[in-house]
Amino acid sequence: MSAGPEVRRAATAGPPAPALFSPAAVVASCVGFVLIGALQALYGPAIPALREEFGLSPSAAGLGLSAHFVGGVAGVLLFDRLHGRLGDRRILGSSYLLMAVGSACFALAPDWPFALAAALLAGLGFGGIDYGLNQLFAVGFGHRSAAMLNILNAHFGVGAILGPVLVGAVGPEHYPAVFLGFALANLPLLLLLRGVRPREARAAGGGSAPAGAPDGARSRSLRTVLAVFVVLYVLHVGIEAGVGGWEPTHLETIGYRAGLAATATSVYWLMLTVGRFLVAPMALRFTARAIITASCAGMTACLLLASVPGLAPYAYAGVGLFIAPIFPTGLPWLNRAAPQAGRAGALVIAASMLGGVAAGPVLGKAIEWSGVRAVPLLLAGLSALCLLAALWLGRTTGSPARRGG
Repeated sequence: MSAGPEVRRAATAGPPAPALFSPAAVVASCVGFVLIGALQALYGPAIPALREEFGLSPSAAGLGLSAHFVGGVAGVLLFDRLHGRLGDRRILGSSYLLMAVGSACFALAPDWPFALAAALLAGLGFGGIDYGLNQLFAVGFGHRSAAMLNILNAHFGVGAILGPVLVGAVGPEHYPAVFLGFALANLPLLLLLRGVRPREARAAGGGSAPAGAPDGARSRSLRTVLAVFVVLYVLHVGIEAGVGGWEPTHLETIGYRAGLAATATSVYWLMLTVGRFLVAPMALRFTARAIITASCAGMTACLLLASVPGLAPYAYAGVGLFIAPIFPTGLPWLNRAAPQAGRAGALVIAASMLGGVAAGPVLGKAIEWSGVRAVPLLLAGLSALCLLAALWLGRTTGSPARRGG
């Protein structure tokens, strides 16, 4: 993967994008992503205490995270609808408050239905922050947007690693204190929203259909491009969740000890976080198209290697590195490929959450039919579809991709 002359010209061509963030607001945004990563990861370690406190079955206790994801999807779609009326600062401020109130209510919930409602409320805030900051970073840094999005989303991984560590340190039975502390940590970020500047209408960078195409053809082309981006996002998040959920079971099935399998899964999540930090400087040199295509190819190869027992733990770590840049790097590409579609970002972010929700039951059914040993091969098939989607998008949106995306 090498950067040609047109890529290097892309990094310097055109006027600089308006500065949407003060330096303090950039730092606060990264802290916000640490918090949403931690929140998503807190529910799982709290399950033993939740089961004991509320007398829940394992499946009922797992509904807390499901309610969180449902709220997240609703938050993305709701705040996308309200964006024109509220603006970015109010969306982010409302989201931090919703996440804080929902987390505090979850900590103090008198019964399980109240706790589920609180998780849904916190999820609304989670979705608003995920949507708002990803959209702002996708347009707010010019040719550096892909790099900054990788850094932003890497902090989500930092939070997802720290959340379970914190619960483990204080003990699952003290989960209310952890959720209350998390709620309070959101509040200082409200003071730094003054550094988020209003977005002005930005010039479209061109569409994915030829300029001379009839309106009907342009509309059909745009819908097709959006549909393929949605497929890419649903599949890759499904793979991400599928590896995280099934890697320990697969490793134990092929002969690894439970402790080593759990450690290997932690390494997978660590590599996903590290991968985003590593790709950030690369995103200044290579196009989003090149990065995502290479990522899908590498991810597919690693999943195939994971079917070899002796290589499986190392191959799964490779999957984490290769899958890492796809979500953050794809958003600037989408904005350049389909600038006419104002809601495109919200659509793919919501789709990515749905991919995480659907991965469990869909992959579970496939594994029931094929057996646990087939996990890496099933995921490799999905990854091959991601690669085909990336190749098609690269061919179809070639011009926008070369202009910095």
